[in-house]
Amino acid sequence: MIDIRFLRENPEIVRQNIRNKFQEQKLPLVDEVIALDAELRENKKRADDLRANRNKVSKSIGALMGQKKFEEAEAAKKLVAEQAEELAACEAKEAELEEKVKKIMMIIPNIIDPSVPIGKDDSCNVEIEKFGDPVVPDFEIPYHTDIMERFCGIDLDAARRVAGNGFYYLMGDIARLHSAVLAYARDFMIGRGFTYCVPPFMIRSAVVDGVMSFAEMDAMMYKIEGEDLYLIGTSEHSMIGKFIDQIIPEAELPYTLTSYSPCFRKEKGAHGIEERGVYRIHQFEKQEMIVVCRPEESPMWFDKLWQNTVDLFRSLDIPVRTLECCSGDLADLKVKSLDVEAWSPRQKKYFEVGSCSNLGDAQARRLRIRVKGENGSYLAHTLNNTVVAPPRMLIAFLENNLNADGSVNIPVALRPYMGGAEKLIPKK
Repeated sequence: MIDIRFLRENPEIVRQNIRNKFQEQKLPLVDEVIALDAELRENKKRADDLRANRNKVSKSIGALMGQKKFEEAEAAKKLVAEQAEELAACEAKEAELEEKVKKIMMIIPNIIDPSVPIGKDDSCNVEIEKFGDPVVPDFEIPYHTDIMERFCGIDLDAARRVAGNGFYYLMGDIARLHSAVLAYARDFMIGRGFTYCVPPFMIRSAVVDGVMSFAEMDAMMYKIEGEDLYLIGTSEHSMIGKFIDQIIPEAELPYTLTSYSPCFRKEKGAHGIEERGVYRIHQFEKQEMIVVCRPEESPMWFDKLWQNTVDLFRSLDIPVRTLECCSGDLADLKVKSLDVEAWSPRQKKYFEVGSCSNLGDAQARRLRIRVKGENGSYLAHTLNNTVVAPPRMLIAFLENNLNADGSVNIPVALRPYMGGAEKLIPKK
């Protein structure tokens, strides 16, 4: 959410930003919110004038009574009563206008960074760099669930009976591999100086409103019936929410946190062969990283965050590339975003395994996260990035470490988490 003062003073910049995000339907909102803001400020001024006059007249009543000017005192009391009614009406109007302004401001997209490429959708994202050499072996790579089934490592049929489509049972070596990757990712991030956290897996609506756009919420979040609680779609939600309504001493920044959580999402793709298996699911687990920092430091942290993911995947012998997300592919709160994609030797292409985002002060403004500095207070900047999100990460791992005989190599970095095993041997 951008600052209403910035919109008021720079309406054309806001309009052009909306055009750059190909959301022309939102252009009328700029004039609408400017008019509402003007009405709100005028209403506030009238309310302030009434309060000041009420205080002045109220003080005069005692003096008039002391001077035995009873008629004048009664007239002053009547004026106070009349203005009290008008003040109450102004205060009610103020609350109504504030809610209208807030609702529109939460729909108008954040100002994107000047470096973001302009494009309508993800087809316009720009490749930045490749890390590792993508290899296509001279043997056929089976579909990822077929690989898992060779290890008796997945049961989708049972999951459908228990929970429906979009769920899974991981078993045996595959389940252990899943947990090993998460444990390794946790320790990898701790080694990079991040503090490990296990957050709440449910959050209140006030936090949901603060961390994501309405469109994302409708597409992602599961609501707990009868409660003001939502299941998290990523631990970033509760980790940023941790700082709601806080004033942070500047000396404590930056906060660098890495968190584990299950994630729950309504969204499930159903188009094309790559939507089968465990590529898009309702429930998965993830290691996340978030940063709360000074505004001037957020570009530096953005680069550090995505580099962490690249380094982790390369330590597991998985080639990756980075993509700069174009304007039309950015969620409304994001200033800048970069995707990390892993190589799929079966598909002979890359696919997304992580997303790094700088949200500027948008989340901090919604959640009222302020920093107390030497020269006053200001809004913090927030960033987030995926460390790993199995089981999608397992797809890249299994395909890139598969051997012709069906065994799977365990990279050196992961062996301590797999009981020292150098390979997984299929059971069938």
